[in-house]
Amino acid sequence: MLEAPGTATSASRRSTPPAWLVVTLACAGQFLVVLDISVVNVALPSIRAGLGLDEQGLQWVVNAYAIAFAGFMLLGGRAGDLYGRKRMFLVGLGLFTLASLAGGLAQEGWQLLLARAVQGLGAAVLAPSTLTLVTSAVPQGAARARAIATWTAVGAGGGAAGGFVGGLLVDTLSWRWVLLINVPVGAVVLAAAAVGLAESRAGDRRRLDLPGAVLVTAGLGTLAYGISQTEAEGWTAPVTVVPLLAGLALIAGFLLVEARAKAPLMPLGLLRLRPVASANVAMFLSGAAMFCMWYFMTLYAQNVLGYTPLEAGLALVPSSLAVVLGSKLAPRLMRTAGPRTVAVLGTLVATAGFGWQSTMTAHGTYLTAIMLPGILMMLGAGLAGTPLAALATSGAPPEEAGLVSGLVNTSRTMGGSLGLAVMSTLAAARTGEAGTPEALTDGYALAFRTGAVVLAAGAVLMWLWLPRKAGAAH
Repeated sequence: MLEAPGTATSASRRSTPPAWLVVTLACAGQFLVVLDISVVNVALPSIRAGLGLDEQGLQWVVNAYAIAFAGFMLLGGRAGDLYGRKRMFLVGLGLFTLASLAGGLAQEGWQLLLARAVQGLGAAVLAPSTLTLVTSAVPQGAARARAIATWTAVGAGGGAAGGFVGGLLVDTLSWRWVLLINVPVGAVVLAAAAVGLAESRAGDRRRLDLPGAVLVTAGLGTLAYGISQTEAEGWTAPVTVVPLLAGLALIAGFLLVEARAKAPLMPLGLLRLRPVASANVAMFLSGAAMFCMWYFMTLYAQNVLGYTPLEAGLALVPSSLAVVLGSKLAPRLMRTAGPRTVAVLGTLVATAGFGWQSTMTAHGTYLTAIMLPGILMMLGAGLAGTPLAALATSGAPPEEAGLVSGLVNTSRTMGGSLGLAVMSTLAAARTGEAGTPEALTDGYALAFRTGAVVLAAGAVLMWLWLPRKAGAAH
């Protein structure tokens, strides 16, 4: 376990891994987790042809992962605090790797969806440990800001690289390799982490709040399903209203359980801390827009502009570089302007990109229809992500570090999964039955226009609610 400065013995110093190694392994785990949110997007047309899934089924290839990821991440963060961050890192990565193998070998649509859900569960156990390992290994201050920026950049790069990696694998091998590629990479990271990480934990061995995790995951999944039904059935049909009401009831039940539990999954008192509450709401709104960007950009490139999977992936490489650049620039700007200003600035840059993208046409050119608006969207995402993560994690006590790390990822992914359900429904409703390139473009443009509105509202909320600097708890 990592000890406080000045208290470690010489033996413990020798056994404590260097910070660079911890950050490297944590970032490798985070890269795999985020990569798998986006890597399947470019493979969706091939998956539909291979397994015979319809449009709603394709949406659930993405959302089965995202909802399990978001719903169980608080449980994963708490498990890391109680049972050890290294242990949960290894358990989560092992489960994620095995589920990737099962998904790559799936012969039926339901087998793929089940494997994606299990992948999401593994990612939910793994992801909170990655950020907590980073913050435990690096002392608070400029060094930690740089480490968090690296973690953010690698995670953002994983999401951005998904299009290129997926396109390359689909074009040269098959869609199955967007999942099977995780198996050798996961095995290497598992072996390195088993040897190179030291164990650390906080708090006592309280029981995990499994009922809370099940309720929030079932609530999110049911709510997303209800939203997805609105396009085909309308908002007033029983098949829409029942799951929407059931999802809201399950989430209300989750809050009730958390308020009464002796060892809650999410202590509601944490939400009284201004940095934690404000940064997580901002993460939710940002995720609702940003998560959809890769989904609709890859569909636009292939279904409207006629790109191959590899060409679609290559088209998004500048955006991939932009998000990494934004993440690395953020700590420097934070030192002079403060995290709140940088978060707002990044969100406004992304808003401009979404607004530009919403002007897309069925005959757009690469420069103005994909590259330049994509760079703005992802540069803004990189600038905003680091200060929001730094603010959220600075507002909680050390024994809640894993929980708060899980909450950061949960908010972003929960926003993304529900945002994707809403945006897909809006896009499909605008497209209608026509299915022509012009109709598809109208639907995608509406999704980007809605994303711009969500981000603009998020920028206003951040300016009014976020504390001026990290550590301002009230």
